[in-house]
Amino acid sequence: MKIFIDTNIFLDLVFKREGMQEDLMILNACDQGIFRGFIADITLLNIDYIASKQSKEIKAFLKIINKTFSVIGADNELFALALNLDNSDLEDNIQYLCAKVSTCDVIVTNDKKFYKGDMKVVNSQAFVDLYM
Repeated sequence: MKIFIDTNIFLDLVFKREGMQEDLMILNACDQGIFRGFIADITLLNIDYIASKQSKEIKAFLKIINKTFSVIGADNELFALALNLDNSDLEDNIQYLCAKVSTCDVIVTNDKKFYKGDMKVVNSQAFVDLYM
């Protein structure tokens, strides 16, 4: 199963937010090859920008993410499509379209307002309940 992981799942772990246990289960399953995990290229940049102020070990975390997940790049065409989606959150639009072009089966996010379009979008608890 191909799963796309939203940036906030990683940030839940960095900031030890509610739901981080399920997030960690999902990431470990990707690391073990149970699921094929995908992220957008902007995910690594966003994690670095947001979390480097809080954690000195963020680069080591980014190396693990980069090794474990397939990174999908956003090109001009994808950005053009993202700008034309009926949703004001450009970051979500980019991630949604990266998930689509990589033919992921589901997007895992804890963002209740994440753009759903025509893809299955679930939070980490629902993913664990449904697939693990």
